[in-house]
Amino acid sequence: MKPIRNSARAVIVEQERVLLTKNQDHMGVYYLFPGGGQEKGEDLRAAVIRECLEEIGCRVEAGDLIAVREYIGRNHEFAKWDSDLHQVEFYFGCGIVGGDQPANGAIPDDTQIGVEWIDLDQLGDIRVYPRSLADQLKNRRTEPRYLGDTN
Repeated sequence: MKPIRNSARAVIVEQERVLLTKNQDHMGVYYLFPGGGQEKGEDLRAAVIRECLEEIGCRVEAGDLIAVREYIGRNHEFAKWDSDLHQVEFYFGCGIVGGDQPANGAIPDDTQIGVEWIDLDQLGDIRVYPRSLADQLKNRRTEPRYLGDTN
């Protein structure tokens, strides 16, 4: 059994749009909040800053925690591939610093094909994970929340 993995992710909202990584799998295009795994000895804010640089090519400032989500692989649609994964994801409100322009970073995820600004009102029209956080943003809810083991 694998250990529980921590992940730090960025919620970057500007002008009623959110910045997401654009990815592709066997089912088509889907979107994720930029971020990834925390390394040993790294605090969560440092992890989200590093991961954003790797995935979206931008330096970010990590603000307050917006949401915590658990992902228990066996309970989700991708259980065939990641049934032994248990991940706790920490979502931080972030802002881009230094005038950087988002683009694929130097170390994008294997499935990442781009970076895209999505209007908050269009979040219900795309395949985005976690859906529960996208719905929260679409409804302009920003108070901290525990999302649980949700899609």
